Amino acid sequence: MRIAIFGGTFDPVHTGHLEVAREALRHCRLDRVLFVPASHPPHKGGVAVAPYEDRVRMLELACAGEPAFEVSRLEEGERVSYSIHTIEKVRGTLGPDDELFFLIGADAFAELTTWYRWEDVVRLVTFIVASRPGHNYQVPAGSRVIPLTTLALPVSSRELRSRLAAGEEPPEIPKPVLEYIRAKGLYRDGAAGPVQHPDR
Repeated sequence: MRIAIFGGTFDPVHTGHLEVAREALRHCRLDRVLFVPASHPPHKGGVAVAPYEDRVRMLELACAGEPAFEVSRLEEGERVSYSIHTIEKVRGTLGPDDELFFLIGADAFAELTTWYRWEDVVRLVTFIVASRPGHNYQVPAGSRVIPLTTLALPVSSRELRSRLAAGEEPPEIPKPVLEYIRAKGLYRDGAAGPVQHPDR
């Protein structure tokens, strides 16, 4: 079994997230991509704009019809959502021959050495690093990295929040997710919020 953890705030999830997950699935011959929304992300004040339950539901809507995608509540209710804790939980469910990957954007990977227990993270996973325009990174010693260079991530959740707050309906947001956002009144006031790093 080859499984990739895809962590982040997903605030909101957009087509860039889904395209990267599909490309990782194909390029790395994965069996499953585990989307793990952070309950309390440690970077930038630990604040997400949309509540955790809404971010989980938006992911479930976005992943519907994708049999290899799974939305996980592993970080639900945690005081701070550190990646090492999630990795250890997932690793504990796998067999000795299973492979664990960590799907991440290049901008977040560039900050890897600032993560809590980053040396342990490096030891336990192989990174799948997706390109982002204008972001270069160094590979820390001991890290195993598979670069995804066949597509870039030009859109950011922060930009989409600003557009939603302005009354736009960005095509980068899957239609069922956009309908949910409108029905729940998400991202209306102060929608842009602080910049959130997608992984940590």
